[in-house]
Amino acid sequence: MELFGSSGYRAIVDPRFMDVAFRFGFAMASMADSALIAVDTRTSSDAVKHCVVSGLLASGCKTYDAGTVPTPTLAYGARQFGVGIMITASHNPPEYNGIKPWNPDGSAFNARQRRHIERLVSRDISRMASWENIETMRPYPGLVDAHIDRILKDFPDKYSLKVVIDCGGGAGSFITPRLLGRMGCQVIAINSFPTGFFPRGTEPTAQSLSDLSQAVPGMNADLGLAHDADADRLVAVDELGRFVPGDKLMALLAGEIGAKSVVTTIDASMAIEDLGYHVTRTSVGDAYVSEQLKKGGDFGGEPAGAWIFPNVSYCPDGIYAAALATKMAAKGKLSQQVDSIPSYPIRRGSIKASKSLMESAMKGLLTLSPISTAKGDGVRMAFTDGWLLVRPSGTEPKVRVTAEARTQERVNVLYESAIRIIQDLSAEKQSSIASGALTQ
Repeated sequence: MELFGSSGYRAIVDPRFMDVAFRFGFAMASMADSALIAVDTRTSSDAVKHCVVSGLLASGCKTYDAGTVPTPTLAYGARQFGVGIMITASHNPPEYNGIKPWNPDGSAFNARQRRHIERLVSRDISRMASWENIETMRPYPGLVDAHIDRILKDFPDKYSLKVVIDCGGGAGSFITPRLLGRMGCQVIAINSFPTGFFPRGTEPTAQSLSDLSQAVPGMNADLGLAHDADADRLVAVDELGRFVPGDKLMALLAGEIGAKSVVTTIDASMAIEDLGYHVTRTSVGDAYVSEQLKKGGDFGGEPAGAWIFPNVSYCPDGIYAAALATKMAAKGKLSQQVDSIPSYPIRRGSIKASKSLMESAMKGLLTLSPISTAKGDGVRMAFTDGWLLVRPSGTEPKVRVTAEARTQERVNVLYESAIRIIQDLSAEKQSSIASGALTQ
């Protein structure tokens, strides 16, 4: 059965989820003799954690609990263990949760490892340690401080900036305000009381960050930063209150660390090539970016806000990115830096649709351009003046559509053409289902 995608296992929490979590613990224990586990702030996270831990301990795996910490903090700590396990659904809504395993180098499990887990989870549980080899879970405190100390090694200077940080009620609330304070910033934290109900949308987008966009200019701050629920993502708002597009933030972060080679996804702007970077593109998903970075590259990222710094870890690190963005803003107004990056009109959105509908849609979409690439990640169509990407979401029953072109008019034409094809196919499918029901 297919359970684990590039972002681990994610689903609405129900009895089946808990069963998978218990079986997952047994599966992981067959792959590693020690595990570090942590959770985000979701209401179900502790319950899920204990299901996983029960499987780990019953198998004799030495298991350590890091408590509630961000995903990149857990991944950083995993270097001391056979595996790291994060209980989080990242930017999914609060009724979801997830399980994501990490290798000791901070990289997500690759496709081969994920398939192996699925095979083990699907089997009957038969292997248990004898009673004398079953241990208790051990606390593993201090991981937040260790992560902060590692980041500060790369940022020894003090920055007299006023920074507004919106942690969205997530795990970043425990670390990013403290980090920025130690960097010398005046920190104003909003939506940073840990809660599994989340005071704003879990995904940090321009639409969900209205509080931050108003607070930054209203408080005369130099910079606004925001995380998703587990803080593997980082997005920014400039001093004018403008949301910084992810493609531009990627270019600025790459420039700040002096990167020459960048790994990014097929949905990132073509502007990154125009800036002179050597660019390698992967399928959408930070696991694919991480896997490619292991083969070479100075920096990796996704426009949605996942930034990977291979000198620290192969896990997207929104906390490290927050420090880097702060250093960047200390050099001059962020708005001016953002405006210096070339940009083309780009439009991103999604429409509810199943993966089976996506497979049907591919044929219709391929008629839009003779220069097309169809793969497991969807369909990417290249045009002389831009490109269009249509792909199924890896975590939700949606089809995601991205279009970029030299003009806004052309972007709208590409985007709306794709949406119309998917909607027409969806209507046809519903009509076919209804007709079939009437003839029965």
